[in-house]
Amino acid sequence: MRHTTYNHLMERLRRLFGGMPCRTQVAALPWREKAGGIEILLVTSRDSGRWVLPKGWPEGGEQLCEAAAREAAEEAGIDGAVSRLEAGRYYYGKRQSSGMEVRCEVRVFPLEVKGVADKWPEKKRRRRAWLSPAEAAARVQEPDLGELIARFGKGLHKSAA
Repeated sequence: MRHTTYNHLMERLRRLFGGMPCRTQVAALPWREKAGGIEILLVTSRDSGRWVLPKGWPEGGEQLCEAAAREAAEEAGIDGAVSRLEAGRYYYGKRQSSGMEVRCEVRVFPLEVKGVADKWPEKKRRRRAWLSPAEAAARVQEPDLGELIARFGKGLHKSAA
């Protein structure tokens, strides 16, 4: 919890004193009921192969939750009921092709998975895995995202259904 508080404090200071503004991304937090609890779906990133949530940039006039659902379909081949309420946010530095790093704020929307496709647009570029919330939290590299996933797995998902 201390790390999350520190990151939020640093982000507020950065905003107060200026600096490069954050870019907004959206992510789906795909989940499904399983005997005795829930499972979270993670996918691998295209470049490094690290485990992440399906995420990307909102397009045009899309609502943020709908953009998260679109990213989930493109990157993980899933669909379902996306929540209009965020499960939380996290920050990370996205390395651009130019080598510059852009600060991103990722707004995370729970998506209760109803369908899993055998074929999807990014199937050849990603792997997907269903994991317990604890396993998913441990596999992601961003500590704030890990905490968000762990909290969601401990009951927050009930309010997202």
